[in-house]
Amino acid sequence: MIGNKIQKIRKSKGLTLSECAERANISKSYLSNIERNLNDNPTIQVLEKLALVLGVDVSTLITAHSMYEQPLENKWLQFVNELKSSGVKPHELPQFKAVIEFAKWKHEKPIKAKE
Repeated sequence: MIGNKIQKIRKSKGLTLSECAERANISKSYLSNIERNLNDNPTIQVLEKLALVLGVDVSTLITAHSMYEQPLENKWLQFVNELKSSGVKPHELPQFKAVIEFAKWKHEKPIKAKE
């Protein structure tokens, strides 16, 4: 259900109920009711606010299955959100993969002593 998904994503982002509600400009009790599925039909406007705060698309909140149904590591989510917020588009990811591979290679390369 939507509420369970919102709660899982919120917790994976390290947000408290109060922080999330405040950032989305909705009441804490309203968010709590959504997460506990007491209100299982929030408006699209509320879902848009929550999606923005949580750094996901609205479709992630309303689809039956998503990657958020499995535990995720906060650092990976933060990294992906930082890429997204910096303007990286999905079609640009292969270019960034090359940069990451280079950085990984450079990190693993043994440091030679100067002669």
